[in-house]
Amino acid sequence: MKIPTQPPNVDNYISELLKSGNADKLRQIINGQFAPIDAKERYLHWDKLQHLSPPTNFTTTDYWVATKLARQPLYKTLPLFDKYQKPFRFALPDNVLKKLDWIDKTINVHFSNHNILNHPQGRKSHLLDALIEEAISSSQLEGASTTRIIAKKMLRQGRKPQNQSEQMIFNNYNAMQFIQDYKNEPLTPSLVFELHRIFTEKTLNNPKAAGHFRTPTDNIHVVSGQHSQVLHTPPNAEELPDRLQALCRFANDTNSSLFIPSLTKAIILHFMLAYDHPFIDGNGRTARAIFYWATINQSYWLMAFTSISQIIKKTPAQYARAFLHTETDDNDTTYFIIHQLEVIENAIKQLHQYLANQADNIEKVEKLLENTKIAGQLNQRQLALLEHAIKNPHAIYTIQEHQKANGISYQTARQDLLKMAEKMLLRQRKIGKSIIFVSPSDIF
Repeated sequence: MKIPTQPPNVDNYISELLKSGNADKLRQIINGQFAPIDAKERYLHWDKLQHLSPPTNFTTTDYWVATKLARQPLYKTLPLFDKYQKPFRFALPDNVLKKLDWIDKTINVHFSNHNILNHPQGRKSHLLDALIEEAISSSQLEGASTTRIIAKKMLRQGRKPQNQSEQMIFNNYNAMQFIQDYKNEPLTPSLVFELHRIFTEKTLNNPKAAGHFRTPTDNIHVVSGQHSQVLHTPPNAEELPDRLQALCRFANDTNSSLFIPSLTKAIILHFMLAYDHPFIDGNGRTARAIFYWATINQSYWLMAFTSISQIIKKTPAQYARAFLHTETDDNDTTYFIIHQLEVIENAIKQLHQYLANQADNIEKVEKLLENTKIAGQLNQRQLALLEHAIKNPHAIYTIQEHQKANGISYQTARQDLLKMAEKMLLRQRKIGKSIIFVSPSDIF
């Protein structure tokens, strides 16, 4: 990946027009009725706009300057600064407002009436599924190489990690659970340190760096994996305590005269922690975790059931480019906000499809049982397990795995499986001191 081309400086270009006596061109630019976004509702960076055809009688630079001037009235300045003490800012053009409106309506209207998420047991088991998925995808995004199947088995069986990749996923899962426990607490440096400690436990060359700022001797850069090109050099280590305090104040401030939609604020927190890169490793995972804390803290409850990392992992270059577009265009975080809103939108659509499939599968199993003696006798957990067993003859289930997958007590998990064995839906086996349950080959 290459660093985006630096846009022309608007102030310098206007000064050149005035010095050259080209006031008519300046009037055309100012009075041209340009919009912050183009006809396709894109908030374009110079990196792309320079390759498009400008309007008639305009150069590409004229087009860029006119677009930037149209954005000026929308900009809001944040109480957060780059390493040169220049403030970050953002805008809320129509395409951003539309995405925010869609997300709010989808969460409050569509998903609030979803049967699976309204069922206490369904909500609990799907939340655990989401935590596992985000733990795996976020870790894989940062280099973990374990397969999804192996990782899920490790987490559901409670098996100890056997290598660094598994340790990363195990840590990420624990960190996501930690967020659930502290979702109603204010963001503090101590909470951020603890999150980082959980993320990096037993994965750092220097274990003492877990939960601590990087030091001036840590030569930290964000580097392109393909070309070893430096994409970002974060602020000096000496600035980090003050910067983290400022970030926490921003996160917790609900009385500011500057109105920022809650979801937008959560995205800005994600951006800023990644920009500051306060730790020797684990910055991306910690930044995405802070995003989850912020959304759940502000009652965007559905976000706990999604995995943004799973979406980001499909196009990691776009994720990196959203950071770079902000840095190369006057600290305009709108680029990153738009990218993340698209990620959230895709994550919500993916969740909707997943839940629809789950509901359909459960309904099919219930219909299979309609004319049997056990119709109506299985709970949601057992129906979900039966659906899996039908598709996977000879699959093995354990009490511990069923317990972990559904967030229930050992005794409840044991009763679930014993009842299914009693009804001949599973076969009970004993291996040494352990009891396992097997899906019969003739279950259907």
